[in-house]
Amino acid sequence: MNKRLLSSIVIVAGFLVFAFFQGSHSANSQAKVPKVGILQLVTHPALDEIHQGVVAGLKHEGYVNGKSVKIDYQNAQANQANLKTMAQNFINRGDNLTIGIATPAVLSLAKAANGQSPVILAGITDPVGAKLVKSIDKPGANITGTSGDSPLAAHLDVIKKVAPQAKTLGIIYTSSDHGGTYHAKKMEKLAQAQGMQVKMYTIASTNDMQQVAETMAGQVDVVYAPQDNGVASAMKTLISATNQAKIPVIPATDTMVKDGGIATMSVSQFDIGYQAGLMAGKVLKGQKPATMPVHAVTKGSLVVNTKEAQLLGIDLPANMVQEAQEHGEVIQ
Repeated sequence: MNKRLLSSIVIVAGFLVFAFFQGSHSANSQAKVPKVGILQLVTHPALDEIHQGVVAGLKHEGYVNGKSVKIDYQNAQANQANLKTMAQNFINRGDNLTIGIATPAVLSLAKAANGQSPVILAGITDPVGAKLVKSIDKPGANITGTSGDSPLAAHLDVIKKVAPQAKTLGIIYTSSDHGGTYHAKKMEKLAQAQGMQVKMYTIASTNDMQQVAETMAGQVDVVYAPQDNGVASAMKTLISATNQAKIPVIPATDTMVKDGGIATMSVSQFDIGYQAGLMAGKVLKGQKPATMPVHAVTKGSLVVNTKEAQLLGIDLPANMVQEAQEHGEVIQ
């Protein structure tokens, strides 16, 4: 065999070896791309903003969907059977972690994970009461994330400024919504302690809203709509009934104000999701959920709907509108 032929064989062999190892490296790199499942209870603006925040938080930590992470986003559309199936599918495909948006979604993920893979809370009102974590400071298992507790005292202050003559407060919530029930009962006690009469109204599903809202509007002076997925989903139906009776609604979030509420002190739903995304990124990098305290997002900003106020013939205090212009949002 001449030297030229031998040299050619060595070159070709070297190229083949290089190509083999490059292919193996590429396959290994593909295999190392983590998989994240995001499960959302239902479509409504507040939860959609949390979802957007989660994706942004992951991106900040270096996890870009389709490149450095594979995100599978599923929306159960308030169907319990869907929650169960979707949560189990995440586990079956071997997701590195899952993220739940709203308490029912996290409960389904926690059950499917069975303590074996990380679960991140995204905006859960009462994670200890829902028995998702042992404590806020020391979750103690495979679950941590963000809590978006409402600033109820600030909400009551808004109620009194918007409707200073109101004597009877109506509170409407979904009987099966853990967060909604939690906030509604806490607001009931706060309002009663400040001398207001409180009437409680519940819906089993969004289908009940029209009838319950019409009944409530004829019995109260002002309405509080807590951070509740069923109420948020049927907010426009609620506003239709209360507007006919010229009754103002003070809701829990800015997205609900945009749907017809008159004003609120709103915690950013996007920020709740963003913080959850950051925590998810840190877990993907090796941190243990058991030792990561639940992050509470509680700082709010004033949001007012001057268009709704004009429709109801309500003169909002000038200092409220000014504060919203300077630090929050005015919907006109």
